[in-house]
Amino acid sequence: MPEPAFKFVFDCVYYHTRNMDHAVTFYERILGFPLQSRDYVARFKVDGVLFELVPTHDANSVAGPGNARLSLGVRDIYDAVRYLESHGVKATPPKQEVGGMLSLFHDPDGNELCLWQST
Repeated sequence: MPEPAFKFVFDCVYYHTRNMDHAVTFYERILGFPLQSRDYVARFKVDGVLFELVPTHDANSVAGPGNARLSLGVRDIYDAVRYLESHGVKATPPKQEVGGMLSLFHDPDGNELCLWQST
């Protein structure tokens, strides 16, 4: 298979949470996920996979069943958005978030994915 024209790398899988302390306690103490770090988000390493809890600050944001996202790390989010759009994939304009830039897009089945550029 030919090498794709743009390089995407796995970043993490994350869930939104309305109560960070409660969620961290659940994942750490009940499920035994080792907490790697915590600042704006809580990061756990689960069998080599980065799993994050991200606080929801938008009343319309989903927090609950089905809110997981595949996050793809990129070096230049604007280039990544242009690449996706050149292939007919509509992405949201990059938006500044705590710790980086975020853009959302959907796969053919409507599953939401995100692009993440750390700052």
